[in-house]
Amino acid sequence: MNGHDALGILRSLIKFDRLKVGPTIVEKNRISTPYEIEIEGKSESMDLIFKWEEEVFDVESPSSYNLACMIGSQIAINYGLFCREIEFMGDFDNKDRRFIRDMAENTAREIFVNKFVEDNELLTEGHRRLEPVKSRRYLNSELRFTGENGGSQSGWSLWENDKNRVAILSSGGKDSLLSFGLSKDLGYEVHPIFVNESGRHWFTAINAYRYFRGSVRNTTRVWENGDRVFNWFARKTGMVRDDFQNIRSDEYPLRLWTVAVFVFGALPLLRKRGIGRLIIGDEYDTTNRRKTRGIVNYAGLYDQSQYFDNVLSRYYQGKGWSVSQFSLLRPLSELLIEKILMERYPELHERQVSCHSAHRGEDKVYPCGKCEKCRRIVGMILALGGDPQVCGYDQDDIERCMDGIINKGVMQERAGREHLYHLFQARSVIESLHPKVGKARKNPEIMKLRFDGERSPLNWVPVDIRIPLIRILQRYSDGAVLMRKGKWIDFDPLGSDTIWSRYPFEQDTRSFVKDNAADKGKGYLWSEMTWPELGEYVEKVDIAILPVGSVEQHGPHLSLDTDGFDAYQLSRSVAESCSDPKPLVLPLIPYGAYFKHDEFPGTFGVTIDYLTGLVY
Repeated sequence: MNGHDALGILRSLIKFDRLKVGPTIVEKNRISTPYEIEIEGKSESMDLIFKWEEEVFDVESPSSYNLACMIGSQIAINYGLFCREIEFMGDFDNKDRRFIRDMAENTAREIFVNKFVEDNELLTEGHRRLEPVKSRRYLNSELRFTGENGGSQSGWSLWENDKNRVAILSSGGKDSLLSFGLSKDLGYEVHPIFVNESGRHWFTAINAYRYFRGSVRNTTRVWENGDRVFNWFARKTGMVRDDFQNIRSDEYPLRLWTVAVFVFGALPLLRKRGIGRLIIGDEYDTTNRRKTRGIVNYAGLYDQSQYFDNVLSRYYQGKGWSVSQFSLLRPLSELLIEKILMERYPELHERQVSCHSAHRGEDKVYPCGKCEKCRRIVGMILALGGDPQVCGYDQDDIERCMDGIINKGVMQERAGREHLYHLFQARSVIESLHPKVGKARKNPEIMKLRFDGERSPLNWVPVDIRIPLIRILQRYSDGAVLMRKGKWIDFDPLGSDTIWSRYPFEQDTRSFVKDNAADKGKGYLWSEMTWPELGEYVEKVDIAILPVGSVEQHGPHLSLDTDGFDAYQLSRSVAESCSDPKPLVLPLIPYGAYFKHDEFPGTFGVTIDYLTGLVY
């Protein structure tokens, strides 16, 4: 395919001349952001609305307005592939603009690959299975930011948050239920935050919400009409089937930047309540960087991945919001999550509803018993020796789901799917499977804690959470494994030196590590020592580590300081793993002598002679 044809495919997806977002109207417990689309001189609009159960905004505060503008802008990040221009009207500083641009570019590629190149039954026939286009950019839109005086009025704002207070992005699914139970057992002040609207999507949360509302003091709900705005856009594109809402599917027609809508909706509560940690329920296999017909992508799961947590945590820190975002469940498979929820928290397991086609009964909400998610949940519960009726499935539902597994299979990572089928055979749940659904195979790592430098690094959560959390998880797992050279090897995480590795997104984690590890002295970080401390320390050690990192592009989803950030964190980790006296870690040299990326804005470099002289 030549460049002209490739550009034509991408340009064919432009359906709107312009999308205007904002300006956002802020009230004490409500915001409204107009979304206006223009097509051939005609315009239509709809308001995105968020409502909180308590007052969360100071309507006179620039920082409140800035946060409200960011909340209102998240849905628009899905539509950079379909608009010639997107105008964000409001208060956006440079960090906000960079975040929106980077995420819009990343999301445009994700949607193109996972919604248009991959088959998508929710689209009209002429827009399915498009030819793959390899391009430096997939964002069709020119992004413009307009506001008073042409820029942000809010300035930098430090939130005074408490790391002992944690918010759970809550629903009725197993991941958020288990995250709540674990957080409570770890001794933290837990705030379940349900961000959703009325309708089918909210049905999945009703059973859990009612239970938490009656038993957990800090439970709250944020109402938003995001699903309605998404569906409005879907219809306006002309690419989505008219009957898409009647098709039983766990996929959405066009959107892939969804979790961020909920996350940003929770942030005003974190600010008001002084909550320092936001916990998302995502497992091991939602971090998946792959190639689809030559195009690198995240399998449509970027907003559920470790990368997403890291990017958001870094954004929060840059804004001064003092929030870190992570999942307690990163080392766990879906099957192991279900096992721990069933065995440790049966009262929460009873409230589990993972089905997006759930319906109201007389006393509670019940799953449909027909969709792929229901097949998966019923299958896992039976494979683990449980009873699906606890979660609202009747006998007909169970038989229908198992028949569906035999003939259609389930959507899980390959190793997890094979191990599930292995457990079926071991428990004589089923005798045989249709050949097209795959084969049964024992994959022991599925029931172990899995640590992988990219998907689930050992420092994936702060140290004060990490040690007690692993101890709890080990009671229900078959051990732990570490990915090394493409193979799983048995691993003792609590016996590893790297168990004390610093969590990179909290400034005060270091003090906890120092108080608990062997280096209880004055530290080994040059830039954080006083001159008398340094003078005393260099009498004991003559080894130093000098981190050097370029300021250059790293794709549309990572910041320009990625090399420097990684170099400094790696230097600290190496020093932490050494015996006393630990080597000194020198301040970072944040410039390199590599000019390959000159064409990208923001690249800084120095001459080789200058860098050599600086180092030596």
